[in-house]
Amino acid sequence: MIAPVPKLLPKLLIVEDDVGLCSQYRWAFPSCEVVFAHTRLQALAVAQKERPAVAIMDLGLPPDPDGVSEGFATLDSLARQAPNTKVIVATSHGDRAHALRAVAAGAYDFCEKPIDIGMLGTIVERSLRLRTLEDENRRLSDTPAPSPIKNIVTSDPGMLKVCRDIEKLAAANVSALLLGESGTGKEALARALHDLGPRARQPFIAINCGAIPEALLESELFGHERGAFTGAVKQTLGKIELANKGTLFLDEIGDLPHTLQVKLLRFLQDQRVERIGGRQPIQVDVRVVSATNQPLQDQVDGGRFRGDLFYRLNPVTLRIPPLRERRGDTLLLARHFLARFAQEFGRPVRGFAEDAMAALAAHPWPGNIRELENRVKRAVLMSEGRLVSAADLELAPGQEDMTAYDLRTARARAERDVVQRALARSDGTLATAARLLGISRPTLYALLEAHGLTADGADAPGTDKSCAEDAAAQDAVSPNTGWNR
Repeated sequence: MIAPVPKLLPKLLIVEDDVGLCSQYRWAFPSCEVVFAHTRLQALAVAQKERPAVAIMDLGLPPDPDGVSEGFATLDSLARQAPNTKVIVATSHGDRAHALRAVAAGAYDFCEKPIDIGMLGTIVERSLRLRTLEDENRRLSDTPAPSPIKNIVTSDPGMLKVCRDIEKLAAANVSALLLGESGTGKEALARALHDLGPRARQPFIAINCGAIPEALLESELFGHERGAFTGAVKQTLGKIELANKGTLFLDEIGDLPHTLQVKLLRFLQDQRVERIGGRQPIQVDVRVVSATNQPLQDQVDGGRFRGDLFYRLNPVTLRIPPLRERRGDTLLLARHFLARFAQEFGRPVRGFAEDAMAALAAHPWPGNIRELENRVKRAVLMSEGRLVSAADLELAPGQEDMTAYDLRTARARAERDVVQRALARSDGTLATAARLLGISRPTLYALLEAHGLTADGADAPGTDKSCAEDAAAQDAVSPNTGWNR
């Protein structure tokens, strides 16, 4: 018979110099493994070794047992060394100022002396539950998403569709054009097209057509022979040759000079290149993926970009949504970057304050993911607390629309929209609209009145109802409307 594995008890650290009180703590928490420390150095050593879930700490520690300086120094050190430990501070009776200061400095909660063991037990139990939830959330967030696209973090349906399209196209040996604003991750997606396809073991060569002067760009792309021009002291292979058997990524293709568009078109037609100063065509096998943040079709119409080259580059076009259109991705990416940079720089930052989350949601992100990454990196480095604020992000405090999370308001908004579309579809005939909605005419009348609508779906005269008011009005509507309340 196999013996059952003993259940591991959560560890509770007691930082207290009173030996008698320590003995009382020992029997007061039978559901925890209690460990003790009597000084700051001991507390830090025990915290590093045992990784306690919760700590109860007296502010009066030696060498300042009658003051609080050593206690606050210990609290600050624990917050930096063991940021996940929930610290409960024990304060003298009536000394609320020190308790509030301790909470502001990172303590989870406080308890006044003389200690009420029952109350303290409730605080410890609550902090243990919170620590368990945080550990689970951290484990889930650290679990890699089942997406095949490396370095792409998203939950937005539009962006997920782009990822699925990338996966489908990876095996096909066709050119692709990625359209999207600067900072949306075009190079990461281009590399995914390469990494997921049969050319993955071959070179991936990227060149930014807008970052290289026109006089040098031709040599960068096609290479040159020795003596082809002043300064050409040796033969140099171009990016196209270096990408042979692999993938060439042409970023900002819209900035390609018109003279080079002709030469690039010739290469795309027969997969041959000629180095500057050379006479012998060189056969290559290269897949071309291009990207731009410019409206290429408008440039073609205006004569600034060759139409024949445009159609060679985009047998398949993928449009990448900007960050402001990716629902929920701003905070998801911000948390991803925060966790990465906090670990990289060894900073005790744990998350975002309420004003930071509202600011993240309100900002339009003209620089997209690149801007978000840079702001979070700076905030992690400069933040003085465990939570990043809007000021740390250098963003104006935003006001998040909390009604977006109200289920009744969302239902009312959806219900009003469906009723209006049914009325429009039936040309205002209530019997037809009721049949489309699958409800009775009396129920439809009640819905029209609740939402302040007329028979043609317009707002009734003198009504100016918000969705929140619509939601409140739905309590009076028959349950046959189809919503379960």
